[in-house]
Amino acid sequence: MIGLQTELTDIFFDLDHTLWDFEKNSYLTFKKIFSAIELPVDLEDFISFYNPINHAYWKQYRENRITQQELRFNRLSDTFTKIKHRATADEVNQISEAYIANLSSFPHLFEGAIPLLDKLKSKYKLHIITNGFEQVQHFKIKNSGLGSYFDFIFTAEQVGFKKPHPQIFIEALNKTQALPEKSLMIGDSLEADILGALAQGMHAIHFNSHQEERHDNCLIVNSLEELSTFF
Repeated sequence: MIGLQTELTDIFFDLDHTLWDFEKNSYLTFKKIFSAIELPVDLEDFISFYNPINHAYWKQYRENRITQQELRFNRLSDTFTKIKHRATADEVNQISEAYIANLSSFPHLFEGAIPLLDKLKSKYKLHIITNGFEQVQHFKIKNSGLGSYFDFIFTAEQVGFKKPHPQIFIEALNKTQALPEKSLMIGDSLEADILGALAQGMHAIHFNSHQEERHDNCLIVNSLEELSTFF
């Protein structure tokens, strides 16, 4: 990997769970909403179930097995069922809408994100490829101060395909005029980010921010500070 740095021209980042600290910002969003509506649930208990349920539904969403609306509703409904809180469909929809409206207002990034981007920006062209929702992702990027670092931002909604579908990577490479062998993908998902990029001939680094199983497909790092040492 150290020898690779002289060959690279473009680095593509995932956003959620890679630069933008999804779990922290999501926690704060639910804390704000539950407090505002005085929801009688234990936040820690709710979050302990919500995070894995959300991951599972996102997998179904990127595999086109559920719609965006089903993702937003079912992840909450299932979590309330797990913690034995009875919520009507209207209540779930209300919380879902409030969640989407407030989530991007929280700007927390993973530790080391800005120093890493400052270091890379002077050497490479930087871009984002994300499966997140178009409007929400752009707000996240703006509100967390990431906008000035990236030349292109590709969302699944904009392109019409979700990672790991080949077309979203092909579109990103074509639009940026980057060669795959001189491009690097950095992301948290082995399936969506790493295998998707490698299949297109790109290099990849797995930022294993939520403890996926170890593998031999590429370099794995556990923090952005560790990642920075390779450049």
